[in-house]
Amino acid sequence: MIKAGIIGGSGYTGGELIRILLNHPQAEIDFIFSTTRAGKKLTTAHPDLLGTTDMEFTGKVNPEVDVVFLCLGHGNSGRFLEDHQFSGNTKIVDLSNEFRLENDSVFQGKQYVYGLPELRKIEIEKANYIANPGCFATAIQLALLPLAKASKLNSEVHVNAVTGSTGAGVSPSATSHFSWRNNNVSWYKPFTHQHLGEINESLHSLQKDSGELFFLPNRGNFTRGILATAYTKFEGSLEEANNLFKEFYSDALFTQIAEEPLNLKQVVNTNQCHIHLHKYDDTLLITSAIDNLLKGASGQAVQNMNLMFGLEEGSGLNLKAGVF
Repeated sequence: MIKAGIIGGSGYTGGELIRILLNHPQAEIDFIFSTTRAGKKLTTAHPDLLGTTDMEFTGKVNPEVDVVFLCLGHGNSGRFLEDHQFSGNTKIVDLSNEFRLENDSVFQGKQYVYGLPELRKIEIEKANYIANPGCFATAIQLALLPLAKASKLNSEVHVNAVTGSTGAGVSPSATSHFSWRNNNVSWYKPFTHQHLGEINESLHSLQKDSGELFFLPNRGNFTRGILATAYTKFEGSLEEANNLFKEFYSDALFTQIAEEPLNLKQVVNTNQCHIHLHKYDDTLLITSAIDNLLKGASGQAVQNMNLMFGLEEGSGLNLKAGVF
């Protein structure tokens, strides 16, 4: 059994990791570190685990675990690793944005591989340190990578994506509490979102001269999930576009090409990304849908763990959406 440690287990991504790993057939949780809840039961932060586990948060780490998941706020992973040492055999999966960009990918002499399995599977299988992709970045990259691979991103790309309130983290803010968020939609960080850097690096790794990407993120009045719509000029037919995507994702366990238009409920609570293509005149519309806490965070982190340890890629991730 793989012994796993979770750092920052009281937040949304930490809670989802706990839920997955408690049911993983080849992994077990060794400790769940929290500075604010040490000594308290997990159910004080995650009441949905009542009856599932009696584990408690701890203020200590076991440096000999097989894998550590860092579920800390952005900018805190490096500081934590400077203060806590792990064995040379401990693999690390960081869920923040700290090591995702190429210029930031080496820390303490360790090379962090960008953990998007549909793009970097071979590198992930050989890696000891993973920078887990962002949620918006995952949805948008999966919508565009097949076009970049075929050098078809030759015009501007416009992306509009809406995310649930869990994307803002567990700490309350003016735009995440119920009274503001309910029955409300708004945009934020127009054209400047922090995930643009990792998206562009991935696209340029496949097509250096790809068209400029314009991204408008939106806050939705629901809790979880991302629905992204991207459109760009495309000279080929809809059939040719579908063939490009099906070929690119032919070996992708969790990315599916849908014949019918998408809705968000079909992926919520799963590690799936569903993609649908639509052609209007010379414009191709690509829609992608993911669960921001699973394929956009904790589910993808476990998918990366499975690949790093040579396990079946989908182990522990056979999750069913609730569509009604």
